[in-house]
Amino acid sequence: MTADPSSDSPVLAKPVCVLGLGLIGGSLLRALHDAGHEAFGYNRSDATVDAATRDGYDASSNLVATLARAAESDALLVLATPVTTIEPLVSAIAEHSPSVLLTDVISVKQEVQRIIARLHPNGRYVGGHPMTGTNRSGWSATDATLFDGAMWAVTTTDETRAEDWLPVASLAVAVGSRVVPVAPDAHDRAAAAISHLPHLTAAVTAAVGAGESGLALRLAAGSFRDGTRVAGTAPDLQRAMIEANGIAVLNVLSETIDRLVAARDELRDSGTVEVLIDDGHRARSAYEQLHSGTAEVISGVAVGDDGWQQELRRQAHQGRVWVG
Repeated sequence: MTADPSSDSPVLAKPVCVLGLGLIGGSLLRALHDAGHEAFGYNRSDATVDAATRDGYDASSNLVATLARAAESDALLVLATPVTTIEPLVSAIAEHSPSVLLTDVISVKQEVQRIIARLHPNGRYVGGHPMTGTNRSGWSATDATLFDGAMWAVTTTDETRAEDWLPVASLAVAVGSRVVPVAPDAHDRAAAAISHLPHLTAAVTAAVGAGESGLALRLAAGSFRDGTRVAGTAPDLQRAMIEANGIAVLNVLSETIDRLVAARDELRDSGTVEVLIDDGHRARSAYEQLHSGTAEVISGVAVGDDGWQQELRRQAHQGRVWVG
């Protein structure tokens, strides 16, 4: 069975309140509003709020008033700021809208979970992470189509309640994404390998290339451009996500260094880099094959059934997605 959204797709019944209107949060506000869903947002910057308002979106720089509105309307709250900035937001949520359902679009899950458990221990939280973005930031970079066809990780533990998980998963589907149910620790290990490590390898590729001379940068073409694209992301945003996932990143970085050292030694001793190149080519081919067609969907389980959380995760590890 393949993913084919239709009128049977889950309905997003709640209003959505987005806290943080940068690239991801602002794009989410745009996508929801443009699709006809009730959505409003907060940003601490008056300039960002003014820009969003001029574009026709419902935004405020008054956090307390925004949270009161979210509580009154039983909105789904979305944390959409870097993980390093969410503690004051979580504390404010615990004070002003303690009963609302909370999710996020942050690229690490265990650290967000720890912060919420410490500052809002009775909060209802289901983590989320849309696997999309660009190297630009701020309201001017927002795009209502950013989530079309994207994979959206939604955390699923054995304690997750169906009535909390479904609205978060439905949010992802409402903006055109496919849901990948995943445990928080499994998400962070995967994100370290396929998101955070590429920022480090992009940074070192850019630094080595720029260190040669102006000639090297003038000659640089597609390989350098594509391999260093994410190095153009604001440094504070890169550091926030990588450092918040430190243990998982250390593990994949160690494997990367080991593989590069082995390739260096193989080139020095045998004049070849066959092993690393062949391994990388096989892995890239596997990625292209997995993404070449329509994704298979999770089947044979309904959210809320006995053991639904484990079964969703099991099928997600087979590369399947949830669409409702």
